[in-house]
Amino acid sequence: MTSVLDRFLKYVAYDTQSREGSDTYPSTPGQLVLLGDLVKELREIGVADAAIDEHGYVMATIPATIPKRGIPVVGFIAHVDTSPEMSGAGVKPILHRDYRGTDLVLPDDPQAVLRPADSPYLRECIGHDIVTASGTTLLGADNKSGVAEIVTAAEHLLAHPEIPHGAIRIGFTPDEEVGQGTKHFDVRRFGAQYAYTVDGGARGEFEFETFSADSMLITFRGFNTHPGFAKDRMVNAIKLAARFIERLPADGLSPETTEGHEGFVHPYVVQASVDRTMVKLLIRDFVTAKLKEKEAWLESLAREVVAGVAGAGLEIQVEESYRNMREVIDQHPVVVERAREAFARAGVPIRERAIRGGTDGSRLSFMGLPTPNVFAGEQNFHSRLEWVSVQDMEKAVEVIVQIARAWAQLTSV
Repeated sequence: MTSVLDRFLKYVAYDTQSREGSDTYPSTPGQLVLLGDLVKELREIGVADAAIDEHGYVMATIPATIPKRGIPVVGFIAHVDTSPEMSGAGVKPILHRDYRGTDLVLPDDPQAVLRPADSPYLRECIGHDIVTASGTTLLGADNKSGVAEIVTAAEHLLAHPEIPHGAIRIGFTPDEEVGQGTKHFDVRRFGAQYAYTVDGGARGEFEFETFSADSMLITFRGFNTHPGFAKDRMVNAIKLAARFIERLPADGLSPETTEGHEGFVHPYVVQASVDRTMVKLLIRDFVTAKLKEKEAWLESLAREVVAGVAGAGLEIQVEESYRNMREVIDQHPVVVERAREAFARAGVPIRERAIRGGTDGSRLSFMGLPTPNVFAGEQNFHSRLEWVSVQDMEKAVEVIVQIARAWAQLTSV
């Protein structure tokens, strides 16, 4: 059997960086290369029905080993793409065996130093085998660690038919990092009643609560004319937008000043000209109703800015991004209970926490597939200091197997 480490080291060699604004799906061809090779690998280990569809989704089945009726079909899902924020081409993984707690200087850029002072979880991994990149690219543990863990768990289950479990579905998806991972995901064809994304951080992390999220586009309209003859005529939309941004709180309600269950508003893109300046904002809160409150407040600030400025105008668009998966999962507590049992059986203390972000599971849950998130070991994701513990990946494989076993206890739900 192939180890989870060997699989992971193989997968990170694929350049699967996704791209914002692409007019293709998946957004980059490299994702299809890995997705196609995953189909071949699944078939080689005995997953007979592994297939890829026209959108690049890979789906496969591990048949049930017990005839008991009423066991729900359960899925495990991971994404193959890596973040557009950092290069994923030419990844050179480095295995640091028996990590002793020192700073790790990455050889291709001596300024890239992985320090326990900056990554406190490293202190929990003393004695582990740590994988990093070489200092100029991300590693790809987000989410190729999850891909490797699912395939390795599948191989283990197929090699051990004495392990009792119902039918297991496997799904590998593209374009999660650009918010399109579920765009063409066919929940009915996937055929699971419950699922887990394997896309979390430290050993033991289990997440079934996320932000609810909207995006907001505020466009300030001005009037441009020759600056030498602009007196009493020009309306500078850049200055209108600057006044709006300046009115946002400096001591709260922003990513850099909030934590825990605190929400925020976040201006993250400005496209500026005198005639039209667009400010894009992320709106986040764990309580969905509070998104509307934040959006109404932002609109009032923007209208105050343009009020009384002759010739100024305003356009506002709000788009739903995703919703807090807990709104769905609280209606299906069994998906959490089975995971808690599996963590206990694997000897992994569970760390339940809310995600200050979203996962594909957020959207899938509202598409009819309750999907909390299980740890994969990934750390410092989207960064050239990304790393993962081999022992954490191995434990994630064990947890996947134990989740499959835990569902086999049920005769009905």
